[in-house]
Amino acid sequence: MTTHSNPKILFISESVTLAHFARPFELSNSLAQDQYDIHFACAGHYQAFLQGSKHTLHTLESIAPEQFKQALANGDPLYDYATLKSYVEADLALIAQVKPDLIVGDFRISLAISAKLAKVPYATISNAYWSPYATPQYPAPCLPLTRWLGVRVGSWLFAKVAPLAFKVHALAMRKLRRHYGLPKIPLDLRRVYTEADYTLYADIPSLFPLNNPPDTHFFIGPILWSPPIKEPDWWATLPTDRPIVYVSMGSSGTQSALQTVVDTLATEHLTLLVASAGATLNLPPVSNIFTSAYLDGNAAAQRADVVICNGGSLTCQQAFAYGKPVLGIAANMDQFLNMLGVTAAHAGVVLRADNLTATGLLSAYRALLSNVTLAHSVKALQQETAACVNQHRFPQFVANLLSA
Repeated sequence: MTTHSNPKILFISESVTLAHFARPFELSNSLAQDQYDIHFACAGHYQAFLQGSKHTLHTLESIAPEQFKQALANGDPLYDYATLKSYVEADLALIAQVKPDLIVGDFRISLAISAKLAKVPYATISNAYWSPYATPQYPAPCLPLTRWLGVRVGSWLFAKVAPLAFKVHALAMRKLRRHYGLPKIPLDLRRVYTEADYTLYADIPSLFPLNNPPDTHFFIGPILWSPPIKEPDWWATLPTDRPIVYVSMGSSGTQSALQTVVDTLATEHLTLLVASAGATLNLPPVSNIFTSAYLDGNAAAQRADVVICNGGSLTCQQAFAYGKPVLGIAANMDQFLNMLGVTAAHAGVVLRADNLTATGLLSAYRALLSNVTLAHSVKALQQETAACVNQHRFPQFVANLLSA
């Protein structure tokens, strides 16, 4: 039973990529502000996106995005024991301050411990391709291994060692659970990423079927967030006599891939909308490239004929919300896993960021424009996305849980 007028919900972002900030923030805004006392915590570097928010805001630091990105690129564990222990301590201090009735986190894996210790219900936002109830798949990300041995041999070897690597990457959390006297969970990175009282999959369900998940694991559907920014001056005067391509490599994409896309497509008969996420680009001397540090991804996807991104779920979902095919230039495993579902559904094409060529890029882009099967597939995903959004699954989950 609560001691305040409205149930108090604490949203926590592990602020290592913009997606892990965007998803909990968008969900927090989906709740009726007059029915809940909403608190939102993230690291300082994303708080510029919180301007105008009526939530009670808190600063909770994460490892630096560049550190996170480098660990992914090297295939290293993302967190060591000392970091996770400091996370639990910071979590517990914030929980004690806020005294929430529910915690909703995004990739803040320490909450599986801290929320349990604080005896507060905890829901984690995740992707179904990381679920322990999904069929295991091990696509080789862009690693030193694939650079040294080549993609073919490196991918074969990665598939052999990945199950062991998933165990190794889960060791720090096992040690930390033991330290706090909590029961063991299977030594599996997928369990580490999805461990919670409730696991909410922010995906289009048909892309990632699960094998008999428990009732506490379920799909809430795609989360369609865009930064609250003004349209660029050029937005209203974009040429409409040629295909429009929206390019966003996000905060976890590679700058070299973004530069290759710009250089390659600059001479094509198209209009290029580029969200650089602050990356410095050498722009060719042409008039068909329009850039901004950030764009409203939903509006850009709506105007585009093709969306080019890093293969991550957030931008892919924006594309599918408006029935547009995706060219994913993937680098890390999360992006490759997402694109496995996309390509299996015939809704896009994936290229490797470490093996990107102008020829391959042009071929993939032209195929997306002309492929009838892709067009039908993305229209089906557009309809499924609309159905998910219209069902308001997350607000309904919160209402059911807190009224019980």
